[in-house]
Amino acid sequence: MKRLSLFVLFFFISFSYIKAKNVAYGAVERHGYLSVQNGKMVDQHGMQPQLRGISFSWSIWEGEKYYNKAVVDWLIDDFKVDLIRLSMAIEPDKGYLQNPKEQKEKIINLIDQGIRRGIYVLIDWHDHNANKNQLESEAFFKEMAQRYQHVPNVIYEIWNEPERQTWPEIKAYSEKIISAIRTYDKKNLIVVGSPHWDQDVDITARNPINQFNNLVYSFHFYASDPGHQEKLREKAEAAMGLGLPLFITEWGVGEANGNGEFNLEKTDKWVQWMEKHKLSWVNWNITDKKETTALLKPGAPINGGWDTSNLTPAGNYIRTVLRNFDVNK
Repeated sequence: MKRLSLFVLFFFISFSYIKAKNVAYGAVERHGYLSVQNGKMVDQHGMQPQLRGISFSWSIWEGEKYYNKAVVDWLIDDFKVDLIRLSMAIEPDKGYLQNPKEQKEKIINLIDQGIRRGIYVLIDWHDHNANKNQLESEAFFKEMAQRYQHVPNVIYEIWNEPERQTWPEIKAYSEKIISAIRTYDKKNLIVVGSPHWDQDVDITARNPINQFNNLVYSFHFYASDPGHQEKLREKAEAAMGLGLPLFITEWGVGEANGNGEFNLEKTDKWVQWMEKHKLSWVNWNITDKKETTALLKPGAPINGGWDTSNLTPAGNYIRTVLRNFDVNK
């Protein structure tokens, strides 16, 4: 009997540790499959969740070295993220068009770790000219949809930031890629881009994509940029007023070029605005490049484990915001 009691105690302790540290006991356990109902993103309970997380940087250049499982774990355990965004570089040298096998393996490695840890993962086709690379995009997302069609953790972001394309051009491309994904994955959320670096969502809202389900639309801003203030919030509010479901897949504390001022007052105002509208968001970005929106100081350890001295002002700010909103604290 004593031996049995010790076994039960050991099992309980082991189970508690696994629950705290491993699979499916995070945001995905709480929210399950995400969908869209009546112009809002909702969870498995029909409630509007607010997910908060961090974007990895381009999967090349300074941010590449942080594409490892230990960083995913650190973002979950220390920063308390609900989701991560994997920004797979497409057009630049060493990006997906040149090295598809290498880039795909890098992304899958982190997707699978995010799934094991029970968070959501945005698969980001990080491209400004995705309509020029449609065939490659279709093939990639078909493969991802086949692989993850029964996994609620995955969110497909099919065009990072359309730069100079019109909404009809973006819509035509998006319908092709959505159709490719829906051939295999009938349920998981898909993020659609909008004109002018995902800012002109009010234009998109007047003629959205209607023939597919579970679509949300990306909205991007840089909180300290003089051009990204009240008028930009008004665009988003107009879009939401027309029933367009928004998901902030990228925002930074600095200015649109990734550098410039970090204005705390303007940034706090944006954070409060996102909270007011219960908009899910992902902050840009995990890199040690010397610029305002980078969360890490140059030379920060490549496997996580960062203390506050390794974090930039942006990094310390975002870490504090995420930990303050942690539902498990």
